[in-house]
Amino acid sequence: MLSQKLIENVLHAALSKGGDFAEIFVEDKLSTRIRLVGGLIENNISGRDYGVGIRIFDKLNCIYAYTNDSSEENLIKVAKEAAAALKSAPMDLTLNFLKGNDRDINPIKIIPSTVDKKNKVGLMKRAYEVAKNYDPSITQVIVNYLDEDQKVLIANTEGVLAEDRRVRTRFSVASVAAKNGEMQEGFYGPGASMGFEFFDKIDVEEVAREASRIAKTMIDADYCPSGVMPVIMDNEFGGVLFHEACGHGLEAAFVSKGTSVFANKLGQLVASPLVTAIDDGTIPNGWGSTNIDDEGTPTQKNILIENGILKSYLIDKLNGRRMGMESTGSGRRQSYKFAPTSRMNNTYIAAGDSSLEEIIANTEWGLYAKKLGGGSVNPATGDFNFAVMEGYLVENGKIVKPVRGATLIGNGLKVLELIDMVGRELDLGQGMCGAESGSIPANVGQPPLRIKSLTVGGRKEDK
Repeated sequence: MLSQKLIENVLHAALSKGGDFAEIFVEDKLSTRIRLVGGLIENNISGRDYGVGIRIFDKLNCIYAYTNDSSEENLIKVAKEAAAALKSAPMDLTLNFLKGNDRDINPIKIIPSTVDKKNKVGLMKRAYEVAKNYDPSITQVIVNYLDEDQKVLIANTEGVLAEDRRVRTRFSVASVAAKNGEMQEGFYGPGASMGFEFFDKIDVEEVAREASRIAKTMIDADYCPSGVMPVIMDNEFGGVLFHEACGHGLEAAFVSKGTSVFANKLGQLVASPLVTAIDDGTIPNGWGSTNIDDEGTPTQKNILIENGILKSYLIDKLNGRRMGMESTGSGRRQSYKFAPTSRMNNTYIAAGDSSLEEIIANTEWGLYAKKLGGGSVNPATGDFNFAVMEGYLVENGKIVKPVRGATLIGNGLKVLELIDMVGRELDLGQGMCGAESGSIPANVGQPPLRIKSLTVGGRKEDK
């Protein structure tokens, strides 16, 4: 992508006015996005995103610049302009690169760009027909296809020189059901760090049926009652609650500034002893897995909470400096246009000892939240609210009926403390996480679990 000599020259230029660390990030990404609405192609976009980011540290200060002109003249110009913002003395620099990244945790069989678009659209039309014809209440279906092939090169003045290739594929269906002037949406969107062989793993017709099943179930449901009650969270995308309400608070970007509820709590009991929470960037072909993070550090399995005790944070290089701690392979960014910061990869609560059936049978009255929708959280306080996409009322240890319009309202730290049953059936769901360094692929997950007391917002159906 860039010669080693050019990299050395750019890094020297970056520290020509001072600073104690410089980094170059090169990205070359091919992507295809196809959107099918009402059975017709609305968008069909393929493109290439290429550019270079240059970052300089001066102790705890950071300067970042980027460009899509990778000529030597321009890169040195950009590096010197960034360096001009520094006011410290230049340092002597001797570079001895150690080439890294020999592992391949995301083996790829079929590069998506080698597959004809007609095959991709064919899968989408199959899914559309199944979703649209699932039930007469389904009024609209949107099918999205995505593939990306991202090559990165990362080098810095600590001697890192590493390359990685990230291939990802995702397929999603959103179905809308309508009845009596109201609408409900169902969504399902699996993805993986895989090539086109991903479609040997999933059945697009099953994805379509699942999206329409949710929409149909919820449009016929009664409204959820409101109040404080036990809430059973299902696996897979149910893990988004931990991701949003707790995971962001464990990122060093917040911890290092003291704006996280988890700041200064290492070694303390912050959750139920039933809770072990993990962020693992090394799950083979995981949606959020990479061989190295976007700072060139090998990804790893980080145990964040173990049996309720806070063990670790998610740390990038800059915030690691602020905290006096080493990187955990958690520096991520959307593209060369963003400086990296601490982010989650594949974050989940580990499996426990109960089955979902046992959890439901031990719940006298409450809400079973099978699938969550969108939500928001304040990392400084941990306060959150989440919409329930698919929910059911539980009475006397049995699921009695579907309910819609539920919202979960609470505090991340309190929720961790109130988990009193954890299931065995761990599963992960795929999503896109947006934050300071852009939108990135992230896995969320957990086994089924019960929060023994949580505020549920709802409303009574009009009489």
